[in-house]
Amino acid sequence: MDEAEINYYVLFDNYTQGLALQELLQSEAILARITPTPHVLQGELSCGMALLVLPRDLEAVRACIDRHGAAIHEIVSLPCQIRPRRDRFC
Repeated sequence: MDEAEINYYVLFDNYTQGLALQELLQSEAILARITPTPHVLQGELSCGMALLVLPRDLEAVRACIDRHGAAIHEIVSLPCQIRPRRDRFC
């Protein structure tokens, strides 16, 4: 599987941690999108929020977390969950 087909999800113990990291990433112009925690991971945490990070931004995200001591549960890689042709019938 090529790296473009892998997404990284930053998982949190609570929403406050997720929103705080998202704000830090925005302040450093690092792209991360708030997303629901993928179904395959939802049973592990009580927080249903994750940040979706593209492979090209992963090192910058890790550096930001280290620099600011941001609280996270873990970073998980999964095959891309986004299916652009979903619900298209033509």
